Amino acid sequence: MKRIYGNTRGLKANQIHRLESLYRRRIPTEQLITHQLARDISRLSHGIRRQVGLLINRRGKITHVIVGDYQQILIPDISEYRTAPGRLRGLRCVHTHLTNESITQDDLTDLALLKLDIMVVIGVIDAQPFKVFASHILPKHSGSQFYNLLEPLDPNRLDIGCLELIHALEIELASKRSTYDAFSGIERAILVSVSRDPGHRWKESLAELEELTLSCGIDVAAKLLQQRLKIDPRFLLGPGKLQNLSIAALHNGATLIIFDQELNPSQIRAITDRLDLKVIDRTQLILDIFAQRAQTREGKLQVELAQLKYLLPRLISKNTAMSRLTGGIGGRGPGETKLEINRRRARDRIAQLEQALSLVMKQRKQQRAKRHKRGLPVISIIGYTNVGKSTLLNTLTKSHVLAESRLFATLDPSSRRLKFPKDIEVIITDTVGFIKDLPQDLRVAFRATLEELEHAKLLLHVIDISHPRFQDHIESVETILAELNLIHIPLVRVLNKRDMVKTEQVKKLEQRLEGIAVSAKDESTLAVLIEKMQMKLQQAPDKMY
Repeated sequence: MKRIYGNTRGLKANQIHRLESLYRRRIPTEQLITHQLARDISRLSHGIRRQVGLLINRRGKITHVIVGDYQQILIPDISEYRTAPGRLRGLRCVHTHLTNESITQDDLTDLALLKLDIMVVIGVIDAQPFKVFASHILPKHSGSQFYNLLEPLDPNRLDIGCLELIHALEIELASKRSTYDAFSGIERAILVSVSRDPGHRWKESLAELEELTLSCGIDVAAKLLQQRLKIDPRFLLGPGKLQNLSIAALHNGATLIIFDQELNPSQIRAITDRLDLKVIDRTQLILDIFAQRAQTREGKLQVELAQLKYLLPRLISKNTAMSRLTGGIGGRGPGETKLEINRRRARDRIAQLEQALSLVMKQRKQQRAKRHKRGLPVISIIGYTNVGKSTLLNTLTKSHVLAESRLFATLDPSSRRLKFPKDIEVIITDTVGFIKDLPQDLRVAFRATLEELEHAKLLLHVIDISHPRFQDHIESVETILAELNLIHIPLVRVLNKRDMVKTEQVKKLEQRLEGIAVSAKDESTLAVLIEKMQMKLQQAPDKMY
C-alpha cells in the first residue's frame, strides 16, 4: 500500500483509496501533468477542501502523494533524492490551489530550498482546473529574482516539452560551474556570516574565515553577509537569505556551507534539513585544519580529543530503527539505542585520550625537570597564526622547521637550542598559533602544549605589522594570555615584516607598541632583538625556570 503524506485525518475510506490510486498514474515526459490527472486531483481537492500535491520524477512516475490543508501543503522529507553540485532535485511538485491563486511565496521558497525541477500550481474553480501556473529556477541570478514564472497555461495544453526544459536548465547551470571539476575531490564552499556587530568587523571576520577555508584546501565559491538586529535562534539567517543561500549553492556548484559563527546542534540540524547541504561552523573548520596538520602522536591525540568533545553534543540520528533492542542477552527494557551507543563510545574514547594525554603531560614535566637541572631557560614564541613564528625560529636557530604562508601551517610545537653571544644557552620553542575567539574545547585539548608557556622565562609575541588587522591580532593574543594567566611572564613584542611597511610607519609602530621591528627572514635585522632577549633573561628571576 502506497503512503499518503500530510494531513489525512478525517478523510473517508473512499477518499483515501482515490488518493492511493494516484500512484498508478503516469505522466508523459513532455507534459507538466495530463489534463485528466489535473481534473481528477482538482475534483478530489475540492471534495475534501484541502490542497492535494504530487511529486513527479523525470520518468513521469508519481513518487509522493501529499494532502495539505485549505491554504498549503507541506512537502515531506525527500533527502533520498540527493542533488549533485549545480544540479536540480529530479522532482517537480504539482499541487492545487482552491482559490485559483497563482504561485505563492511559500511555493517559491520550496522551489529554491528543495531545488525542485519545476513548481506547478493548478488553480481550481468549481472542482475544475481553471489555470495552471508554473515556475522554475533561473540558471542566471538576476538581482533578487531567482525564478522564472511562465505564462498561465490552459489545462488542455500542458505539453511544454517538460523534460527538454529541465535538461536545458541543467545545461545552463553546468556552464555556470564550468570551473568546478566534480571528480577533483575538492570541495567548494559558501561562507556565511550573520552578526549584530558593525559592518567592518564582520567583514574582517569573514575575510579571516576565507583564509582558514583556503588553508584547509577548500575552494571559496561565494560569500554571504547579513547584519541583523536580532539573530534567528533556529536558522541564524532570515528566510530570504536562506533562500538566496540555496540558490547561490546551486549556481556555484557548492557542496559545503561554512558559518563564521559557532552553531549549536539544533541549528546545524535545522539548517541542514532546509538546505540539504553539508553545514559546518568556524570551530569545525579549524579542527579539520588541525587534523590535517598534526604530525606527532601528541598532536594527533589532542586533535582527536578536541573533535570528539565538539561532536559529542552534536551526535544525532534520524534512523527510525534506533528503538530496536540492542541491550544484549539478559537486557531489560528497551536497552541502548544506536544514538546512546555512539555517545557512550565517544565518551569512552574521550576518557582514553585524556588518560593518554595525562601521560604526555608527565613526560613534559620530566623534560622540564631535566632542563631545570641544566639551568636552561625557555623562551616561547607566541602570536597570531601565520605571522612568521616558525620563520623566526628557523632564522634564530638555523633550523628547518616547516614554515608556510598559511593559517596553522605549524601545529606541533618545535624546540631548538639557541646560544647567545655572551655564552647564554636557552631553549626556544615555537607554539601553535592563536586565533580570534579560540574555542574552549581547543584550549582544553591543547593544554599539554599550552602548559609549556607557563614555564617560559620569556615570551616573544610576534606581530605581522603588514597585516591590516594586526591591532585586532594583538588584542586576541593578549586576551588569550590573560585567560591562561600568563600576563606575569616578561614579554617582548616582535614587529615582523618590517620590510613590507614604510620606514616612517615602522618607527611610529616601534614607539607606539614598544616593540622591536625585524624581518624574520633576514638574520641581519635580528641583532637588536637578540640583545633585548639577553637583557630580559638576565633581569628575570631564577625561580621562573
